[in-house]
Amino acid sequence: MANILRGEIEAMIDGESKTLCLTLGALAELEAKMQAKDLVGLSERFESGRLSARDLMAIIGAGLRGAGNVISDDDLARMSIEGGLTGAAKIAVDLLVATFGGQKNNEQEK
Repeated sequence: MANILRGEIEAMIDGESKTLCLTLGALAELEAKMQAKDLVGLSERFESGRLSARDLMAIIGAGLRGAGNVISDDDLARMSIEGGLTGAAKIAVDLLVATFGGQKNNEQEK
């Protein structure tokens, strides 16, 4: 079960509930894949709101591996994600919010 206080989320991938977490190692993996110089550059890339399918795969894959799942990007590409593309985008956003904090765009400040 995911612990949001540790930056973990749960997602349905290939019909199974999976835990995802962007650990320090997973963030380093994303920096390299997305050619970001540092965490600020990575954060700015995410804040742009323009993510490719390749970006979604990188975020989800790094999150799965960060939580201890043994999975390659090729394996992930063949898996089904509940909700399709919209579901994949939601997983990525939820994972980034759990990691970096803040609010999702569709939430109102209270």
